[in-house]
Amino acid sequence: MNTLPPGTNVDGFCIRELVHKGGMALIYRVVYADGRVAPFDMVMKVPRMTARDGAENLVGFEVEQQIMQALSGPHLPRLVASGDISTTPYLVMEYVAGRTLNSWIAKSQRGQACSPELIAGLGAAVATAAHALHQQNAVHMDLKPANVMVRCDEKASASGPDEGRNSLNFQAVLLDFGLSYHAHYPDLLAEEMRKAVGSPAYMAPEQVVGVRGDPRSDVFSIGAMLYELATGELPFGAPITTGGLRQRLWAEPIPPRKHRPDLPEWLQEVILRCLEPMAAERYPSAAHLAFDLTHPEQIQIGVRGLRLQAPGFFTQLRRWIRAAGAEYQPSPLPARQIEEVPILLVAIAHRDVTETTLDALRMAVSRSLGIRPGARLACVTVVAPGSSTDEEKSEATVHRAMLAMLKNWTRGLDLANHQTSYHVLESTDAAQAILRYASANHVSLIVMGAATHGLQMQRFVATVPTRVAMHAPCTVILVKPNSPDHSWNTNK
Repeated sequence: MNTLPPGTNVDGFCIRELVHKGGMALIYRVVYADGRVAPFDMVMKVPRMTARDGAENLVGFEVEQQIMQALSGPHLPRLVASGDISTTPYLVMEYVAGRTLNSWIAKSQRGQACSPELIAGLGAAVATAAHALHQQNAVHMDLKPANVMVRCDEKASASGPDEGRNSLNFQAVLLDFGLSYHAHYPDLLAEEMRKAVGSPAYMAPEQVVGVRGDPRSDVFSIGAMLYELATGELPFGAPITTGGLRQRLWAEPIPPRKHRPDLPEWLQEVILRCLEPMAAERYPSAAHLAFDLTHPEQIQIGVRGLRLQAPGFFTQLRRWIRAAGAEYQPSPLPARQIEEVPILLVAIAHRDVTETTLDALRMAVSRSLGIRPGARLACVTVVAPGSSTDEEKSEATVHRAMLAMLKNWTRGLDLANHQTSYHVLESTDAAQAILRYASANHVSLIVMGAATHGLQMQRFVATVPTRVAMHAPCTVILVKPNSPDHSWNTNK
């Protein structure tokens, strides 16, 4: 098809200039033809439909049309209108201002290395956007630098890293849903297209064999982008053959620190975990990935983070044999899958708390973790700024003492299959600090003690547990010991 000249009227929208000419679609700036003022700048996306263009252009457009109508939130453009695919196919949506990840990667490729803090901030923003998508039972399936627009997060507070905020606050907006998957709609691409659907440089191993809909596929793609941001190189190159693509079913990339020795071990740990060939060995959800990127001091560095060479021949051979015998199964609902591996917050008071209450909390957390393999535990306590009146006790000393208290509390818990982190928040308002932390870190479940003292006063003044339960963005379990014999109950 020829490009539309400025001034063309399409279903009440007036075409302005062409702003992007891609392989599958053309994008124009548009305004209302009747002169109405739109609440935001708009663009129109029109699929390419020349004789040389493949059927995937229209199929992808149909997929994007149905998925964008089903999704909402700040991490995707707002949809304004869509045209009939059989007559005049188009999508009118919000124009998203900002920079794509390509701009940072281009600098890295020119030798202007991104700092670890910048990489972590960008990665956390993309992971947060992907998690919001997965919560709506959708998986992007084509995350790459050109499809991620980054802008400053104007709503970001000035809270510290213990509340889940990197000093570099970004918001990511995901673009181009033509290859995406939504559990509530027919997967047209799987029905009509070839097996491997996606961008080869960023495609997850399970996509190579035709399995779509696993949210951990997006985690793999984010790992590939983090690798490129860190090193300026693609982790697996840009294969164009089926054989080249299939290598990632067992291969592992050169460790990023081999390319760039100044990278911290924690960042390599994160990147290589994202790029594990087996989905079960990656982060179980994008929320877990965002958590690590916003709390690098809590990352447990293992073999991945220390490695400086790619695995040897025999290791690769064993991985090849494992991949050859692997059976890739379609995923359950994305939202259900990530709900099974939540981030669980337990709030521990450091004063005016009895051993009976602490034991009851431990039992409640043990039960919650026991039915959720792979869940993450964040142990949190809140101290008031300048709470130490002893001149010999600095704030750092108080902080270390609180961390020791939290770690001591977890003794006796079976945490073998659960990542655990410890956080001391400073605030004069404990309830608000817990709520901010829960919101910023995608917490799915809060466990805390129910206040049992001052019952008459509670009728007039909301306690910390009551305020948290009233305003929390997730489920809250309030634990109240029945008696000193360690029996307990919970109230949701």
